[in-house]
Amino acid sequence: MARLVALALPPGRGFVDALRAAWDSGDAVLPVDLRLPDAARRGLLAALRPAVLVTAEGRHDLPGAAPVADGDAVVVPTSGTTGIPKGVVLTHAAVEASARATSARLDVRPDRDRWLSCLPLAHIGGLAVVMRALVTGTPLDVLAAFDPREVEDRARGGATLVSLVATALGRTDASGFRVVLLGGAAPPSDLPANVVTTYGMTESGSGVVYDGTPLDGVQVVVGDGHRGREGEILVRGPMLLRAYRVPATTAGDVTEVDPRAPDGWFATGDGGAFDATGRLHVHGRLAEVIVSGGEKVWPAPVEDALRQHPGVAEVAVWKRPDPEWGERVVAWVVPTDRSSVPGADELREQVRSALPPWCAPKEVVVVDDLPRTPSGKVRRAHLT
Repeated sequence: MARLVALALPPGRGFVDALRAAWDSGDAVLPVDLRLPDAARRGLLAALRPAVLVTAEGRHDLPGAAPVADGDAVVVPTSGTTGIPKGVVLTHAAVEASARATSARLDVRPDRDRWLSCLPLAHIGGLAVVMRALVTGTPLDVLAAFDPREVEDRARGGATLVSLVATALGRTDASGFRVVLLGGAAPPSDLPANVVTTYGMTESGSGVVYDGTPLDGVQVVVGDGHRGREGEILVRGPMLLRAYRVPATTAGDVTEVDPRAPDGWFATGDGGAFDATGRLHVHGRLAEVIVSGGEKVWPAPVEDALRQHPGVAEVAVWKRPDPEWGERVVAWVVPTDRSSVPGADELREQVRSALPPWCAPKEVVVVDDLPRTPSGKVRRAHLT
């Protein structure tokens, strides 16, 4: 019976070799984020019940293990911000389907290309780079952590492909890569020609929509109230998860839940729409839509409009309760220059010039930085 092997190893060749060894033994891998505090790491292991823990000190058998199914490749913790995250179970067939579809779209050739992995390997954005390199036999470099100068050096040294989040892209010159995959958060509007925007999630094994167009073998629809919620993005394809691995209430037990509909569709919880050319535009999480005075406001377009102001370095848009409007649009702004912070009226006009007037923030909060997940997503629930 297949086992779940937890890899608590730093990014690098040791992690890649341990992943390959587990797969060669028919086992699945649980990547463990070494940045987690000890208590959170222990909680993750207790919840998902791996059989073996691999650390820099060696291999350790763990009690109370729960097996995985034959054919499972990885169990990836979701990037939940509260409680113990559930594990997304991806099979070898799903991992290969994702790698093949990505490589076909990007025209990846092992004799010409080299992947650079510089994102956390406990998250799908970083782990998928390693897995697709192993599946396709494409050469691979793995950095211990994101470092702008090291990323640029690797491009000069022959790396041609890299996956980044928007924050990382803004901190490095990525012009030396043939292709830069960008995911994890809403992209900036002024993207270099070598950047390909991606839409996907852990449950889809990484990006499944590139520059608004689904990968080969991937189907995408927007719900109409009969299939999925109104305006919700649904995806179907061979790279989707097999199940969630969920901690049970009884200590030591886990259960599996398949979130897909019987016909294979997975409801993403994201809102979006297709434009007249057939390209998908992602509005954001349905749970994150702001309803102000009866009008729906999506944070991402407002953020994009505010980023165009030269005085705005970073911005996040969320909501606060309002006695008159129900919810009011609020912008948390990191200014480019603390000595010259743009005024609230100036920023509202910036938004009104591009979006309907109800999208303009009724309140602006100046901050030093924004709360983010390790993959670069803004933690809106932490904006207060």
